[in-house]
Amino acid sequence: MTRSPRPFRFAVQEHSAPSAEAWRDNARLVESLGYKALYLPDHFGHQLGPIAALMAAADATTTLRVGSLVFDNDYRHPVVLAKEVATLDLLSGGRFDLGLGAGWMALDYERSGIPLDSPGVRIERMEEGLAILEGLLAGGPFSFSGKHYRITSLEGHPSPVQKPHPPVLLGGGGRRMLRVAAREADIVNINFDLREGRVNPALIRSGLADATDEKVAWIREAAGDRFDHIELSATIFFASITDDRDSVAAVLASRLGSDPGDLLETPHFLIGTLDEIVDSLRERRERYGISYVILPGEVTETFAPVVERLSGT
Repeated sequence: MTRSPRPFRFAVQEHSAPSAEAWRDNARLVESLGYKALYLPDHFGHQLGPIAALMAAADATTTLRVGSLVFDNDYRHPVVLAKEVATLDLLSGGRFDLGLGAGWMALDYERSGIPLDSPGVRIERMEEGLAILEGLLAGGPFSFSGKHYRITSLEGHPSPVQKPHPPVLLGGGGRRMLRVAAREADIVNINFDLREGRVNPALIRSGLADATDEKVAWIREAAGDRFDHIELSATIFFASITDDRDSVAAVLASRLGSDPGDLLETPHFLIGTLDEIVDSLRERRERYGISYVILPGEVTETFAPVVERLSGT
């Protein structure tokens, strides 16, 4: 990487809670431990509804950002989503991050009956959805005529606190999606290639070190002059502080059909002692430019020392 490294930031991705009190307490814990944001995905399985839950988390905290990681564009018309996003940003006092995606989990579509179009069609529709979101959030009458949506002289209400709109987070693991993200997003979340819609060995291979190098190259090429203004992030799907990283990596690799050494270099896994994990994150920032690290909710407390040591550095 040739650009100056960005300071580290950390966020948590959560899914659920047994009660309203537990959800609020967890949001306060995330904030108190130095994490900058609390995110929720957007699926139909075992998770809270993201819009209501993110608002509750914002109400329970004072500085913590909340956001979608990510809203599936196919699940809500962009006019409907624009109003929800503006309301979330207004009522949180300008603490909302807008994560948007084209949808990927085949099981969600199969069980809900929502048509699962090809990745290209879904990405094309998401691009139009993002244009509508940004147009309505910017204020004033907005019209749009595309292949998938048509908007006529609609003015978005309420007005968001963050101008012209909340920060946009887009992510993916395929070339087309990452090129869109490079052109449009404030935060680009580098992910596995999810085009097959299911977790399998091919998906795991798409997140390995060499594949990530290629993804960063796609982002750099598509972003052009704006590359230095993009924050690169990665979601950690498995994290463990341990004195025996090789054994943990071997067990995980056997489950995923991969090589332990490859997994230790993959930016979506963090395994090792506190010092080893700190070193890994610094090495990944140097290699890929990834400075925004999103951890799974189950390690919020155990990884607090990592957050304390690296945040802002």
